[in-house]
Amino acid sequence: MVDFDCAIDILSNPTRREILRRLVREPHYPLQLSEHLDVSQQAIVKHLNVLEENGFVESEKVASQKGGPPKKIYTVQQSFSLRMDLGPDLFRMKHTPLPKGSPVNLSSSKNLPNPAMEIANKIGGRRRMSISEGARHIARIQGMLDNIDSERDALVALHQHVLRRVSKTVDGEFETYKERSIVHTILDNPRRPLDLDRIARDLLIQSKDMHVVIEGIRGHLANTNPDDAFIPADSSTPLPWWIQG
Repeated sequence: MVDFDCAIDILSNPTRREILRRLVREPHYPLQLSEHLDVSQQAIVKHLNVLEENGFVESEKVASQKGGPPKKIYTVQQSFSLRMDLGPDLFRMKHTPLPKGSPVNLSSSKNLPNPAMEIANKIGGRRRMSISEGARHIARIQGMLDNIDSERDALVALHQHVLRRVSKTVDGEFETYKERSIVHTILDNPRRPLDLDRIARDLLIQSKDMHVVIEGIRGHLANTNPDDAFIPADSSTPLPWWIQG
């Protein structure tokens, strides 16, 4: 599975995106793609090689119906969601593999809303369905996705408002760029423990000095926010370093 940066780099090319758009519908030969996209077959093959090397597609050789040498046919393999949120005080990226398994497995995972679980249970164990039934299910699922997207957009906007306000506090309470960068890294995902070695490399901080900087930030948080610098939790709850008592 490729990471976010690799996926963005590969999908930044519009011809590759159009190739994938065609391949998700049905397998294609390079010559077919060349004719439909009005791109030379040589260029199409180069794009397909990039996609195949990174696991987006795979190929197999099939016998020619006209008696010639076998030809390669390509299909899409990877299934993932790629999201980016960008705005003032907001930068979030996420690359998520889609859940694997049958519709029955999806419905038993409890991650689907009830109307979607009904569809999953209805189509479980079936290999084919009529076009009209498929269109009905797809329309319902797209409607659910639109609702989820609207809720997500509102949450992302609220997230941005919180970041904008807390960023003003960070700017006012910390004098050095290094301290502000570390606090902003905390705010990127407060539930995630920090990779202090990576932060030290990014900010050009010597390992022996990193402890001093970190303890300074932690002390500042404790002194300026005595009511909420630390959160209560039982011993089984994993906490980031900056809120551990």
